[in-house]
Amino acid sequence: MKHNFTIFWLFAKNSMRTTTQGRIGIVVFSLGKIARFAFMFFLLFFIFRGTRILKGYTFQEAALFYMIFNLIDTISQVLFREVYRFRSLVVSGSLDTILLKPYHPFLRILLGGVDVLDVVLLIPYSLITIAVAIQGHVALTHFVPFLILFLNALWIATSFHILVLALGILTTEVDHTILIYRDMTSLGRFPMAIYKEPIKSFFTFVIPIGIMTSFPPQALLGVLSPSGFFISLAISALLFYSVMKLWNFSLKRYQSWGG
Repeated sequence: MKHNFTIFWLFAKNSMRTTTQGRIGIVVFSLGKIARFAFMFFLLFFIFRGTRILKGYTFQEAALFYMIFNLIDTISQVLFREVYRFRSLVVSGSLDTILLKPYHPFLRILLGGVDVLDVVLLIPYSLITIAVAIQGHVALTHFVPFLILFLNALWIATSFHILVLALGILTTEVDHTILIYRDMTSLGRFPMAIYKEPIKSFFTFVIPIGIMTSFPPQALLGVLSPSGFFISLAISALLFYSVMKLWNFSLKRYQSWGG
């Protein structure tokens, strides 16, 4: 683990140096992120101007869903930004040089491009989440199951990004796949209860967006059943196992140079 962390930190420092070279781009990118966050938050506020309860949730509770979604989404963006640059490695054959290195390729193609800009945004997101949780009188006894499901959500996000890598090898397409993933996860900004069946069940248990984004705040609010807690862990484990099988399958079909 110490060896792997050293390599990860080396890649992270190189990525930070590259990112911080364009100062104007940093400002524009950060303002865009903040504007999108503020727009969605005010959209939630205006929805609750016309109603006090949305599918059983108050404004503070719905805001907690939105803030936890932002934390999960931002952390995954911080860690897995390198996935967005994976296609060029496949089509050029440069993936060869990574597969031959004496470390796991995920250190380079999955975790090798830490986004320092999103790291900065995690600070205000975390503070706002804590403030919303306090205002909603969330019980401290719910923190442990919430933390477990929060880590489970990051595990699901990891599985989805590995799935994108595997499909990138098989089809040489990454950009469209990652955008589809981004569009699907955007469904989790608000409680999954607002969606009708079968959409709600499909994006909760088949494609576990709901487990990733809605189950952690439900656990924090104390409304998630024990069966839902254990089912979410089981589905996450099954998803990760299936994705790793697909990853190994895709590696066997990687054609490399001149394929």
